[in-house]
Amino acid sequence: MTKALGYAAKHSFSRLKPLEFDRPAPKANEVQLDVLYCGVCHSDIHQVENDWGNTVYPCMPGHEIVGRVSAAGGSVTRHKVGDLVGVGCMIDSCRSCEPCREGDEHHCEGHNSWLATYNGPMKPAAQTDDGVNTYAEDNTFGGYSNVIVVPEDFVLRVPESIPVEAAAPILCAGVTTFSPMRHWGVKAGDKVGIVGLGGLGHMAVKLAKAMGAEVTVFTTDKDKIEAAKALGATQVVVEGDKQAYKDLELTFDFILSTVPEKHEVDPFITLLKRNATFCAVGALNEQPKYNNQELIMHRRTLAGSLIGSIKETQDVLDFCAEHNVAPDVQVIPIQDVNDAYKKVKNEDVRFRYVIDMASLKREMDEVA
Repeated sequence: MTKALGYAAKHSFSRLKPLEFDRPAPKANEVQLDVLYCGVCHSDIHQVENDWGNTVYPCMPGHEIVGRVSAAGGSVTRHKVGDLVGVGCMIDSCRSCEPCREGDEHHCEGHNSWLATYNGPMKPAAQTDDGVNTYAEDNTFGGYSNVIVVPEDFVLRVPESIPVEAAAPILCAGVTTFSPMRHWGVKAGDKVGIVGLGGLGHMAVKLAKAMGAEVTVFTTDKDKIEAAKALGATQVVVEGDKQAYKDLELTFDFILSTVPEKHEVDPFITLLKRNATFCAVGALNEQPKYNNQELIMHRRTLAGSLIGSIKETQDVLDFCAEHNVAPDVQVIPIQDVNDAYKKVKNEDVRFRYVIDMASLKREMDEVA
């Protein structure tokens, strides 16, 4: 066992506070990471506040983790002590169902689905035989901590050319937007729409631009127009501009919605070309009804996508290194995480907070 420290919430209404815990030593196929940086994702906030109704408390979030390997089990071959590595949204899956065998671990159909990096399985408590949301003994807490232990094949190699503090959000925001664009074949010359310009949206703009697409951003915030253009957007449309929407009918090859809350999808369906796709990645809740006639008349597709596979996560890290793409981040000490949560909810961040885990040493020194 390793004595560890992190920040956790004990209730849906409580602040994140320091919490001591024991992290098990690596098993034969596992590696231990000393965490350097961890991104602050809107999903962390949803989980802490129990918005999805499956949170296990105390809840220590963090699934955009970058660190260096500090120990490795005896059978580990992929990573060695000192390697710069990352851990994203999941740390295991059943490995035997059809999706797992085909490399889609994030769509695992095993009993408890894939194993989330913290808080246990993605599926709710009702999926277990006894109604309890179970989780691995080393999976109670996530990356808002000084150390984490993960099976070696769910650990990613982080290219040294990516700024280490900026690599963390690629492990969630990056792959969550990269995966659907790759799946639906976004290519050079395509017209791509990005709905929302937050942590996911700004990465989607950068990635689509690097793929050679012409990018249009849709936002409700006029203050984000210049920021969107600086990121590479050719055009920015403020939602509600009826003339702009009319002018853009039947023009998009692909539209990606990164909005993390319930929102209208109908206004975007008419903007799609024949055979084109609108894909939502930002929200896990129910969306408003849509006009099915608009889908049928032009054989359009309304779709969704969930994070990405381990291979896709490695692919997006390598893609970012090759194309010099990195998220825009604001580095904060962990002591400011509660304030950061408020600012994320108020959309007052450009564009992703990343926690410098060196700041946790202050808490560790006090404990010592």
